[in-house]
Amino acid sequence: MIGKRSLLQNTLLVFALGAVLSFCLFPFIQILSTSLKYQFDWGNPSLIPVKLNVKAYQELLGLVEEEEVVIPITVKKLLDNPALSQEQKNRILSKYKSSGDVFPFPRYFLNTFLLSTSAAALSLLLSVFGAYSLSRIRFRGRETIQRSILFVYMVGGVLLMVPLYQMSVKIGLAGSIYGSLFSLLLIYVIQTLPVSLYMLGNYFRTIPFALEEAAAIDGCSRLQAIFQIILPLSVPMLATVFVYCFIIAWNEFLFASVFLKQYQDFHTLSLGLRSLYDSKNAIWDRIMSASVLTLVPVVLCFMFAMRNLTGGLSEGGVKE
Repeated sequence: MIGKRSLLQNTLLVFALGAVLSFCLFPFIQILSTSLKYQFDWGNPSLIPVKLNVKAYQELLGLVEEEEVVIPITVKKLLDNPALSQEQKNRILSKYKSSGDVFPFPRYFLNTFLLSTSAAALSLLLSVFGAYSLSRIRFRGRETIQRSILFVYMVGGVLLMVPLYQMSVKIGLAGSIYGSLFSLLLIYVIQTLPVSLYMLGNYFRTIPFALEEAAAIDGCSRLQAIFQIILPLSVPMLATVFVYCFIIAWNEFLFASVFLKQYQDFHTLSLGLRSLYDSKNAIWDRIMSASVLTLVPVVLCFMFAMRNLTGGLSEGGVKE
């Protein structure tokens, strides 16, 4: 029987949990605070803005009318010089962009969402059938595959980047945008598939095989048993695996910076944020606002998946 904790133990536990929670949440609170501050307030150590600034959010979401690009008078006089060619004038004008051209958040958001959702869905689909075969079907080499399924994580992404890109170049995928996107999609699936197989395989083993035997007696095939028995009972773990794969693809930067670097219209949010940080238009409130908006889909995924996750952990906990 577990004894009750004393008042001192409860106080220390609350203090420790508060310290860990504050340490984890402080960077996100700082990002949100900076995104809501004006330029004169950036040096203020207080997390509460002196004056609320939502202009950066409005610019990123396209909620304000596009402002006319202001070109300095000295530059206008320089453009009137007849000695300059039209190409040189266009090169000078290209340095002055509107706020919507600096960081096209809706375009980058759509690129990232489509790529992450496709990778998560494909990885989940493959892992369902792969995990079922490893947990239910007996075949030669099954134990070896199960033990070596996480071997891919022993090699870092930096080491795999060069050979994977060379393979993509040799088969002609890296020469076009759609080939690069397809290569990136395959890489994301390869990155997430081992853990997906491991998680789903262990979960499928907890489902009594007697349910499938009863379904087989009623005339269900193995494929019908998967869709009618295994998948409905595995909704919590399916949601977990999908969220895991989605977050990995959503936050990935290394491979995207290699395969999509020359295709600016198809940049992901992580790649776009890096480009914005290195550009002359790097304004802290805009950078932090884009970072906050990038975090929103991840938070929403956990909010919608939490119901299934908690339900799945509680169901089946008591044997009747």
